[in-house]
This record gives sequence, structure tokens and C-alpha cells, in this order.
Amino acid sequence: MIKDKINNWIKESLGQEDLALVHPKILEHGDYSVIVSDKTANQDFEILKKNKSEFIESVDFAPPRFINLHLSKEFFKNSLKEIIEKGENFGKSEHAKGFKVMVEHTDPNYFKRLHIGHYMPMAIGSTLANVFRWNGADVKEACYYSDVGLQAAKAVWAMKQEIKEDPYVYGTKAYDTDESAKKEIIEINKKIYEHSDSEVDALYKAGSEESVKGFNEVYKKFGINFDLYFYESEAAKVGSELVRKNIGKVFENSDGAVIFRAEDHDPKLHTRVFINSEGIPTYEAKDLGLAQIKSEKYPHDLSVVVTANEQKDYFRVLLAALELVSPELHKKTKHISHGTLRLATGKMSSRTGNVILAEDLIEEVKSRTKGDERVAIGAIKYMILRQAIGNDIVFDLEKSVSTEGDSGVYLQYAHARACSVLEKSKFSPPAKGEMSQTEGVRIIERLLYRFPEIVERAGKEYAPNYITTYLTELASAFNNFYAQEQIVGNNYRVAITQAFKNVMKNGLDILGIPAPERM
Repeated sequence: MIKDKINNWIKESLGQEDLALVHPKILEHGDYSVIVSDKTANQDFEILKKNKSEFIESVDFAPPRFINLHLSKEFFKNSLKEIIEKGENFGKSEHAKGFKVMVEHTDPNYFKRLHIGHYMPMAIGSTLANVFRWNGADVKEACYYSDVGLQAAKAVWAMKQEIKEDPYVYGTKAYDTDESAKKEIIEINKKIYEHSDSEVDALYKAGSEESVKGFNEVYKKFGINFDLYFYESEAAKVGSELVRKNIGKVFENSDGAVIFRAEDHDPKLHTRVFINSEGIPTYEAKDLGLAQIKSEKYPHDLSVVVTANEQKDYFRVLLAALELVSPELHKKTKHISHGTLRLATGKMSSRTGNVILAEDLIEEVKSRTKGDERVAIGAIKYMILRQAIGNDIVFDLEKSVSTEGDSGVYLQYAHARACSVLEKSKFSPPAKGEMSQTEGVRIIERLLYRFPEIVERAGKEYAPNYITTYLTELASAFNNFYAQEQIVGNNYRVAITQAFKNVMKNGLDILGIPAPERM
């Protein structure tokens, strides 16, 4: 609303519209900067200074073409009032109302334990879903389970041996080192697809249920709630039909297989197999089928798929095929790829080979936070969401639980500190003090009102790190405010603290980070 007011004021004063309006990088330089032509900059500055609006305190000129605008004290008083009145709804908008979004993320394999790499799509996918919700969209979070495949056959084979260690790990070792075991596993894989062996079916069912139970335990700890589940076995049938129906149009037969020559449509792409020579649909065909199943189960306007960076080239080919098979679904599909996650200290002890299990990392971080799981979850999520999605992350255990800044703990402590101040203010002498005419606007006030636009930008650009960066800057501003000023006993400063508490709580909720009131 304030940007609209400023744009209207500029249009009326200068007779110009669509001028760039940005926030100065240095907060003290103003709340907004208008970028004008350097040829008319001096003249434009004088006009705006002379025609200063009631919501503008002052206007400065920063040659050659920036005119800095300082919002009025009255604006900041009103913004605090709005933040306090809206409470948990501050930052929410309806600009995406009625827009239906599906966010698919995590996508683990049956019979494999969740490892720390799964925290990347879990944190990113769930946060993107939250951002879309805050921007007014109807959102469904979806998980695509790889419920069939060689990993299942390896585990079932191992279960038949009645071993005590992890079946998938044991089966994988046997597959790689024992030729007879490999043949047996391949045969079991066929039986799983065909449901032709009751013993295999029973073992598969028991192992699948155990897998899902383990997944759900981690989801619960991490605050993940899926609305829809899809299965590779389900997508395989639909995808196979789609591919075969489009042979001669999109796909072609080649040496008994069905392929897609993507380079014929884009020289940067390459050929991929969609149905192999044994007649079994590949991941490519299954993902085509998945796109169709998704649209049938939840007709959407946008389907976001979150996967690792190594699948970028795969998805480029897949989306090229989808564009030819179903142009409408292609328009609605957005692939988001993320980097890898590894520990700065090297390998951490694990119960399965060289894989660091998801629950192991939570326990390791908990051991450094006096056993507080809320802090551990916040530490992990923050380290993932603090930077651009596509970057690799080196998880520093010590830095993740630091209270000095740039950590989830830092944000949680700032929130808890604000809660403590507000609790004390209830029992203080009668509050006094409104913002005086001589009192300057604080840095924290210049940040608080920006929260809604930060959330909106994070949604438009698929960039949760904007919110993380903003909250860290806001927490720093509050801590400085707390250290330098007496809050309890002054109405206006208590109001700033309440507004900060609301914004920080809302921001942490979007990130999926717990917001304890005491720490």
C-alpha cells in the first residue's frame, strides 16, 4: 500500500510513472529510493521536496540519479499498530488467492533410511509451500515414493536371509560382490513387479510398512506434513501408456527400446530411454505418468518439483518431452534443484555404512543444545535455508548452534527475549511514553513493515533465503534496540517489541522453525 501511495505521489508531482522504486542498501539513507533520469534528477528532486506528501518525512538527493525518501514518524506508528493488530496474520496476502499449487519434495525410496541429504528437499519444499500459503495460494504438499525398483529387491532378498543388519545395505553388498545373489535379486525384482510370489509379497509388504514408519518419525520431528502421496508403481503404468500412445509423434522405437531424441528439439539436450528393451518403463516414463496423475488428483495451476542439482539435465529432457505430450501440464510445471549437504567435520558415526542418517544429525545437534530438539531442528533448517537454493551446503555443527548470529538459535533467542520483555512489561509500573517529535526512527522500525514484501518476493522468486536473511537482520536490530534502550515502562518501545515478536514468530513459522517463548 505504501509503495502504491508513493508511486501515485510521484506520478502527480512529476507526471511520470513506472519509475524504479527500491530500498536503499543502507537503511540510514532512507526507506525508498526513486531512480530518475540523471538529466532531470536535480529538477525532480526539487519538485518532490517542495510537494512532500504527508507520509514522507524528508527527501534527500544522492547524485547522479537517486532520490531518497524517508517515511514519516506517523507512518511507523501506524505500521506498528497494524503489525500488532494483525498478529499471526501479518505478512499474509491474498494476491495468490484461488491459485492452486502442488509442491512435491523429499521423495524417498522404500527400504532406504532417510539420510541428511533428504533434509535439503524437506526444508526447501516445505518452506516454499508455506511461502505460497502466506501469499494466499491453495497448497498441497506431495511426496513421490519410489516403492518399487532394485533397492526393494535387494532388501527383500536380504530379508529372506534373516540377517540382523540393515537389509538394503546387506543386499547391496551381496548384489555388488556375489554373482549368484545378483541373479536372485534380479529375479525377485521381477516378482515384486508381477506379484507372482506370495513369500516375496509378504516380505515386501512388511519391509514397506517399516520404511514408511521410519519416514513418518523423521517427518514428525522435522514438522513435515504431506497432503498427498504418489507411488512409482502407480506412475509406471500411466507413464508407459503415455509413451506408447505417442510413439511416432514424440518417441521412437530403437533396438527394442522406446527413446526420446531430445536433441532434435533442443541441441543442448540429449537422447534418453523411456521404455527399456525389456519393456519396463524407466524413471522418465514414470515421471511423465506422475505429472498426469498429479493433475487428476489435484487440478493445479502450478506444480513445483524439488530435487537435487544432479537431476537438472534429466529434468530438462523430461520437461521437453512433457511439453510435446501435454503442453498444458508443461506450462504448469516448475523444477527447483538444490545442492548437496555435507558436514564440515567430515564423516559422523552412522549405523549404516558411509550414510549419515537423518535422525543421527538431529541427535548430534541436540547434544550441543542441552537436548533441546526444537533448537536442533531450527539449527538444521536455518543452515539449509540461509542461502540460495542451488548452492551446496557445508553443515558446520558448531556454527549451527551459535548464539552470536547467523543461526537458527540466534533467531529463536531473539524471539524468546522479546517474549520475556513483554512478560515483564505486564507487571511494570503504568506504562508511559509515546513516540516524541524529537525521537528518531529506529533501524528496527525501518525493517518491521517490510515483512509482507519479503514474503511476496520469496514466493515470486522461489527464494526462501530472502526471509532467512531478513529475519537475521531484524533479530540483530532488535538485539541492538534491547541493549541500548529501556523498554519496560515505555508504551512505544513495548509496542516495537510486540511488533518484533509477531514478525519474528510469523517468519519462523514460514521457515518451519520452532519459536520457543523461553530458552
